[in-house]
Amino acid sequence: MQGVQLLVAVVVAIQRPALPPQIGLAVAQAQAAVAAVSPALAGLDALDQLDALDQLDALDGLDALDALDALDALDGDDPTAVQDDQDPTDSLWQAARRAFNRGDYSNAASLYADLTRRNPNSARAGDALYWAAFALYKNADLNRARSLLVEQQRRYPKAATLRDGDALLARIQTALARQGDEAAGRWLAEHAQPSADSERTRARGCPDEGDEDDLRIAALNGLLQMDAANAVPILKRVLARRDACSAGMRRKAVFLLSQKRTGETEDVLLDVAQHDPDSEVRQQAVFWLSQVPTERAVGMLDSILKTTRDEELQDKAIFALSQQRSPRAGQALRAYAERSDASVEARGKAIFWLGQQRSAENAGYLRALYAKLAEPDLREKVIFSLSQMRAEENMRWMMDLALNEREDIEMRKKALFWAGQSGANLDQLVALYDRVQNQEMKEQLVFVYSQRREPAALDKLIDIARREPNRELRKKALFWIGQSHDPRAAKVLEEIINQ
Repeated sequence: MQGVQLLVAVVVAIQRPALPPQIGLAVAQAQAAVAAVSPALAGLDALDQLDALDQLDALDGLDALDALDALDALDGDDPTAVQDDQDPTDSLWQAARRAFNRGDYSNAASLYADLTRRNPNSARAGDALYWAAFALYKNADLNRARSLLVEQQRRYPKAATLRDGDALLARIQTALARQGDEAAGRWLAEHAQPSADSERTRARGCPDEGDEDDLRIAALNGLLQMDAANAVPILKRVLARRDACSAGMRRKAVFLLSQKRTGETEDVLLDVAQHDPDSEVRQQAVFWLSQVPTERAVGMLDSILKTTRDEELQDKAIFALSQQRSPRAGQALRAYAERSDASVEARGKAIFWLGQQRSAENAGYLRALYAKLAEPDLREKVIFSLSQMRAEENMRWMMDLALNEREDIEMRKKALFWAGQSGANLDQLVALYDRVQNQEMKEQLVFVYSQRREPAALDKLIDIARREPNRELRKKALFWIGQSHDPRAAKVLEEIINQ
């Protein structure tokens, strides 16, 4: 959420003619952070996006709320109050904004507070309290800032900046709680939990875990800064809720709990994975069990694979097992890969993750599994997974598969391709050309040679272009020779042209 907000902020900032130094630095940091995460976000599936969130660490050094609020402060046209030359608050408001923009936060806080004190019924009075609090927050005067925001909530419930004030208050309470402020800790504990009886909760509707501006979500995020002994009991109470409106908070709480390692973390995640009524909450609990390296967690994940029909849940369980390093986790994945009652897609993922664990045991299993499989997609997954292990025995197995005329031609071609891509011995690949008779296989070998950068690969393409009786194969070899930057390629092409 903040990454997107920062991107918007950067775009807005770039269009401004000039920026004060404090904003210029924020924009530069935001641009660098967005550039760092953009490649990771492009083309990712749902699971990859959770890993790619690690790239957002680049934003840690930038105060997103500060940057956005400061950019807003640059805007001469205040969206929260109508400009009126006759408005007695106008001069104070403009003076306060000028002080804020030049970084004079002490004076800005005083001017904004004066506006509310002198004109408590003004349309700007509530918003002035927010900006006064924000200026105090910038000066690290957290207690006074908190007092002003509480006053804004009490006196000006219809202020345009009330929602921003809620988010800022949560940040201030988090900072104070980290300093040992007991009242701030109690505030976080109270506001991090859904309240079915709260008028304000009903007015806002159900919180979504991505809505960082929601007071309850902001308070829940504050628990990440607290020690596990204080945070885990609160998270347990949030996760104990089963009403639909608290689902967004429970999803957030699952992640926060996974970051708080205590003796209870595993038990709570296991309970949520089994019993939470929201499928996405269950999926997140299963996913984060991947970070709990215990035999009990492995047993639960194995049980989920054996009993659930929820494909999304199965997907998360497969991934979680792939991250475990116990022999039992590998056994569970191997057993699932052979299940005829499971979907081909899910079994393919199990095969893929087995290939990412480069062990002789997994390699031997996959080579044996290939002969048991009837589905072409799964057979291709086995070939790919073995190619990723790059062991000599796996390369030899793929070569033998390519030469086996009883095998499906498409599988033979895929074995050749992945062997070539995975660094199989080029001398062996070159020798294969004269051993295969099928034209499709020869065409595939020509392509494989074209993808290698060793001089011997170009030598073989030149040999085919000069001596191969089949005209189509010679043309394919010539095409790939033309793609080479080796000086020999131009000479060969000129030679053939002049024949």
